[in-house]
Amino acid sequence: MRYENVIHLNEREISAASSVCFIADLAANHDGDIQRAKDLIWLAKEAGADVVKLQHHKAENIVSDLGFKKMGGNIAHQSSWKKSVFEIHKQYECDRNWTEDLVQTAKEAEIDLFTTPYDYEAVDLLDHYLPAYKIGSGDITWIDFIEKIAKKNKPVFIATGASTLEEVDRAVEAVLKHNKQIILMQCNTNYTGSRDNFKYVNLNVLKTFATKYPEMILGFSDHTPGHSAVLGAIALGAKVIEKHFTDDNDRKGPDHVFSLNPMTWKEMVDRSSELELALGDGVKCLEKNEEQAVIVQRRSLYFTRDIKAGDKIQKEDVKCLRPAPENSIKPYEIDGFIGKALNVNKKDGEPFSFEDIS
Repeated sequence: MRYENVIHLNEREISAASSVCFIADLAANHDGDIQRAKDLIWLAKEAGADVVKLQHHKAENIVSDLGFKKMGGNIAHQSSWKKSVFEIHKQYECDRNWTEDLVQTAKEAEIDLFTTPYDYEAVDLLDHYLPAYKIGSGDITWIDFIEKIAKKNKPVFIATGASTLEEVDRAVEAVLKHNKQIILMQCNTNYTGSRDNFKYVNLNVLKTFATKYPEMILGFSDHTPGHSAVLGAIALGAKVIEKHFTDDNDRKGPDHVFSLNPMTWKEMVDRSSELELALGDGVKCLEKNEEQAVIVQRRSLYFTRDIKAGDKIQKEDVKCLRPAPENSIKPYEIDGFIGKALNVNKKDGEPFSFEDIS
C-alpha cells in the first residue's frame, strides 16, 4: 500500500479499528501567555481531548504587512480585528522558547502534543519534541514546505480547507514522495463561527476521499458551532476530529469565539462516544440485547381450537400470535404443516412446536 492505514502518535493508534482521536487546537487562545497555554493543556485533557495542538508562526514569516494594507483593510473573518493582520499575528505568536515547558506540561497531563508549523525554522527547531505535524489549509499549495515536513518521517495531518481535489491530490503526492503516514482532513476554512457555515462544511467530501484514497485515515477539522458536524463526520468514517479549544468564549482574541470550551468539548466527546458505539460493525444480526425481545415481539403459530392427537392440521386451525418461544413454529413455516397429524392433544390458544407433529 502506498500509505499506512494504521498510524501511531506516540503510543496512540489511529486506524479504522481505533476510537476517534480528538485534537484540541489551542491556536491563539493562549493569548501570548505561557501560563494560559499550560492551563489550557490541562483543561483540554480534563475535558476529554486526546491531543493538544499548537500553532507556531512568526508574523514576518507568515504575512506581508504591506500586502494586507494594500488590500485596503482586513477582510473575511479578519474584518472584525481591531488591529492589522500583521499586528494580530505578532501579538499571538506561540513563543518558541516555551517549547520545552509546554512539552513537559503535556507529559505531566498525559496528553499528546504536536503543532502546525508555518515556516522552515519551526519545523527544524521543534522536530526533536514532536511526534507529528499538521499542514494548515492555507499551505496546501506550498509543496516545497510540505515535502520538508514529510521528510521528517512523522505522521502528517493535511487540512484541506478552501481547496480543490486537484490541489489535495498534489499535496498528498508531495507527502507520499517521502512518507507513508498521512491523515487527510476535510475542512471548511471559515472562522466566523456562523451557523450559516453548516451548508458549506460538505461532509460528503469524506466519501470522495474514501473512494479516491481507499483505507487512508480520514479526519475532520471543524470550525462550526457545537458538534453537529463532528457527529456527521464520525458517521462518515472520520477517525480524527480537530476543534479549537478555549476556557472562555467571551475572551478577546481571534479564535475564542468559535472555539469549544471545557463544557462543550466534553459534551462533544460524550455524544461522539455514544455514536461510535451505535455505529457497530455493519453485520446485520440478532444482537445480544435483543435475545428476549425477539421472543416477546415475534409471532408464532397458535391453535384456534382444541385439537386431538391424530387430527390433521388445517390452515383455519392456527393463527399467528406473540410470543414466539423456543422451538415454536414461525409464520412463514405454516405451509409445511398443513395436512399433517398431531401426535399430542393441544388446546385452543396453545402454541405448537416441531415435536407436536407426527
